[in-house]
Amino acid sequence: MTLKELYSSIDGDFEQAQKVLRVEKLIDKHIRKFAKNGVIENVIKAAEGLDPTAMFETAHAMKGVCANLGLVKLAQIASDLSEEFRPGNARQMTDEQVGDMVREIGAIYRKTADGIARYENSLM
Repeated sequence: MTLKELYSSIDGDFEQAQKVLRVEKLIDKHIRKFAKNGVIENVIKAAEGLDPTAMFETAHAMKGVCANLGLVKLAQIASDLSEEFRPGNARQMTDEQVGDMVREIGAIYRKTADGIARYENSLM
């Protein structure tokens, strides 16, 4: 499996990742780290208590990582979540809607992590 095939299988934007990281070797290095970096666990943990500060910080961090890697769906949902909890913004979503969004992030993340695992296995 090539990196482009990986990105296609996980609904990522390989060209966006190339714009940011510029070198395929760096994309390879950082996409492999993504599934192990704990960013999703941080979002889920913050969501358990609905701590506004933790929700904003973890979702904002996830948005940045995902945007840099061309993981556009995850970046967009993380962006929406971070805006919901941005200091000074009035909440627009119910706690249930936030929970649904976090579950959606989890599902997309699992698909992405599974794709990365298949990619890594194909290189062995």
